[in-house]
Amino acid sequence: MKRWNVLWMACLLCHEGIAQQAVLPAGILPAEVIAGDTVPMVRIREITIYPQRVFRNKRDRERYEKLVRDVKRTLPYAKLVYHTLIETYEYMETLPDDKARQSHLKRMEKELFAQYKPELKRLSLSQGKLLIRLIDRECNQTSYNLLRAYLGGFRAGFWNLFAGMFGASLKSDYNPQGKDALTEQVVILVESGAL
Repeated sequence: MKRWNVLWMACLLCHEGIAQQAVLPAGILPAEVIAGDTVPMVRIREITIYPQRVFRNKRDRERYEKLVRDVKRTLPYAKLVYHTLIETYEYMETLPDDKARQSHLKRMEKELFAQYKPELKRLSLSQGKLLIRLIDRECNQTSYNLLRAYLGGFRAGFWNLFAGMFGASLKSDYNPQGKDALTEQVVILVESGAL
């Protein structure tokens, strides 16, 4: 009943021209007049609905639960990498020369290592591999390409070689329609708050 009162009040305010203001009071919906009729305009976030998972056996259920746990653990780091890259790039654009940019990158690298190395060391090998793919998902570039752009080819090659010693590759890309389809589904569900 309360929802209809709010909608009705929004319609009345729009008819009187009050809702054309930039900021509306809490509980008042913006509306638009369409063909002489006042229609409330509500933004609804997009949701994705998947059918309920049916597991063939206990092992499949455990794999799925492990994937969910790993995505919940690594997705915030992938998003953090994306936001850090954006901030770093924007800040570097304001720096006057290459020397200042290089010193800023070295300082950022030391700060990031000091802050996140203890947390990232606690990731399992499968979580590390997943993080590499999720970084590709968030940034639309492989981790290797990102490292090469910011640290240079030699250091990117070193880190890729180091990852290769553990069976991972910084060059692995994210394929949401292929091998990472289930991961993509879990990521969407985690982002929407369904998991």
